[in-house]
Amino acid sequence: MGEMKNKSIIITGGGSGIGAATVIRAAEAGALVTIVDIDVPLGQRLSAEVAASGGVAQFVRADISSERDVIAMVDAAIARFGRLDCAFNNAGVPAYSHASHDAEFTLFADLPLEAFNRCLAINASGTFLCMKYEIRAMLTTGGGAIVNTSSNAGILAIAGAADYMASKHAIIGLTKSAALDYAKRNIRVNAVLPGVVRTPMMERSLAGHPELMEWAAGVHPNGRIATPTEIAEAALWLLSDAASFVTGISMSVDGGFSMV
Repeated sequence: MGEMKNKSIIITGGGSGIGAATVIRAAEAGALVTIVDIDVPLGQRLSAEVAASGGVAQFVRADISSERDVIAMVDAAIARFGRLDCAFNNAGVPAYSHASHDAEFTLFADLPLEAFNRCLAINASGTFLCMKYEIRAMLTTGGGAIVNTSSNAGILAIAGAADYMASKHAIIGLTKSAALDYAKRNIRVNAVLPGVVRTPMMERSLAGHPELMEWAAGVHPNGRIATPTEIAEAALWLLSDAASFVTGISMSVDGGFSMV
């Protein structure tokens, strides 16, 4: 991970999983962290843990599908830390899970429109909103770096998850578009594409189906599931000055899943 000391960073979905791991590593590296989540107890507890460990963090409750919340999120980072240097747009939701199905997978023609729209509203439109207002803030201070969480589902075909796949493909497109638009204005925009990661969201999705956890480990050539910290390290490297000539890429962090 590159230098992050005294950089103001927003991390959405920061209360747990990949987001929380990134909060912890960023704070350890000296970043000034704005933790964003819809789960207030989780976010407040993590903020207190960071402070107790000698780091600097604040918690902001925001729903990234709400433009008002996103504006307030960015304003809060600037109000506390004076500027915005980096953003990790990590918040998201999984694919629709039909109550009558044995697992999380829903055939395309069985997917309700409202479920499709909800997934796009949070994963794709929410990422768009975050980028829109983060970029505006960064332009006022000469630039910055953004990383968006897509998925290897953003470059692969996964059966029974049309809503999730559409949203994660969209994030890659948004990443490339913003990277091109602001390359000459010192704003870098990249994406990380995790494989299966042992997060609370994943644990909930696979609860009661231990065979799926075994399957999830097996689809990675290295034979295991990622830890949240492994994704956090990749995201923080892309945000740091060590990646100063890297923009518009989609970095697979998936144990080789996307190769097979």
